[in-house]
Amino acid sequence: MKQPLRFGFRTAVCLLAVPAIVLFYRHVAHANATTVALSFLLAVLLVSANWGFRYAVMVALLATVAFNFFFLPPVRTFAIADPQNWVALFAFVATAGIAGKLSERARRAALTADQRRKEIERLYVFSQHLLAPESIPELLNLLPRYIAESFAARGAAILVSDRTDVYRSSPETHGIETESLQSVAARGEPANVPEKEVAFAPLRLGVRSVGAIGISGAALSPATLEALATLVAIAIERTRALESVGKAEAARESEKLRSAILDSVAHDFRTPLTSIKACATSLLSGGLAEPQQSELLTVINEESDRLNHLVEEAIQLTRLESNQVKLDRKRHSIREAIDRAMDMAGKSLSEHPVKIDVADTLPALEYDLELIANVLLQLLENAAKYSEPESPIRISVEKTDTHIAVSVADRGPGIDDFEQTLIFAKFYRGKNNRYSVQGTGMGLAIAKAVVEAHGGAISVTSQLERGSVFSFTLPISTGMSVEQDII
Repeated sequence: MKQPLRFGFRTAVCLLAVPAIVLFYRHVAHANATTVALSFLLAVLLVSANWGFRYAVMVALLATVAFNFFFLPPVRTFAIADPQNWVALFAFVATAGIAGKLSERARRAALTADQRRKEIERLYVFSQHLLAPESIPELLNLLPRYIAESFAARGAAILVSDRTDVYRSSPETHGIETESLQSVAARGEPANVPEKEVAFAPLRLGVRSVGAIGISGAALSPATLEALATLVAIAIERTRALESVGKAEAARESEKLRSAILDSVAHDFRTPLTSIKACATSLLSGGLAEPQQSELLTVINEESDRLNHLVEEAIQLTRLESNQVKLDRKRHSIREAIDRAMDMAGKSLSEHPVKIDVADTLPALEYDLELIANVLLQLLENAAKYSEPESPIRISVEKTDTHIAVSVADRGPGIDDFEQTLIFAKFYRGKNNRYSVQGTGMGLAIAKAVVEAHGGAISVTSQLERGSVFSFTLPISTGMSVEQDII
């Protein structure tokens, strides 16, 4: 109900309430003057408790006139014959006034308490929103909208002292001027612009001001506005602390990764270099027979190939991570990749019987033959490397509605549950075989990147002392062009 209509309705009720009481006691239920006075007093209390003191004064004045005219002798005149009735009349007026004032005070206290309760609830809801953002830009972009929504404001704006931008809930936040925000932030004192219904408060951390907020169209108490500003300042500082912790953690992880790379490179490059150096020294010393020279040259050749393979792995991993590799997709049967991987494995599988279980009716797939063959080569070499001599290795292929699944199973020592979650990470090597088995920790990371680039997935299933099964999938129908970037 609009203000004029509400005032008219309440005035009409007050004007009609007194005649209604008079009619009731004059024509329906006859009562003595005390009962009538208490009824008038009750009406004053009800009006004051619900609508305020000014309406209660109106009822009290009308009730005083009616009480004198209709119920104090001589009736139907404003004259008072008995002096005791003057006392009763003044007692009624004083009681009505005091009771109305007390009722009004109680009503205002109840309204204030209810407003404080709602503001505290809004502050609580607002504080929950502050926990979600994890970066300063995200927080500052969301805060004005959170404030406007939580406190039913027309608009809100935030200025942080160490940033040049003013963050607003919407482009149309009229009345919240940048100059005013800067002034409040510099002075560290709240400010109000009543004609524009705008309130400003500094963002304080202790005695230090770190910015300012402006809110338009929200009737907030000074205490609530200060609490809101404090919450915003704490949220900004908390998010900065989280960012600092995140950067420190990233730096520590980077250092750990750098150490892992250096450790891997130092260990895996040292062995072939040592062999090459020893062989070259022996050849330079002379005095060796032809068979011995040939053997040393063979060692130098093999160790050089090994060094070249390590460098190629590092380059390939770098190119995969920087999206510089293109897939040369052509239609091949999965058996072609298996056969090529078996040929490349060569000496690695010489001490292991390999069983291949591939159906002849499998559909052809679109994939990069060289890259998928290298994935299989990596899985086969790992199976041979971590298994006892003469233990079997099994390659199997299964078909689902949408994928071909290729598995390589071995009878090695197995991988515990914790390491299964890390086994495809860059430079990670099993804790029990880190120094006893040659490797860089790049092979499975490369295999994972290649398989995922083809739209498949790679996984491992293992039991300690029972062996491991590495599996990867390739989609039967990719719907992709023959040449596509790795993503």
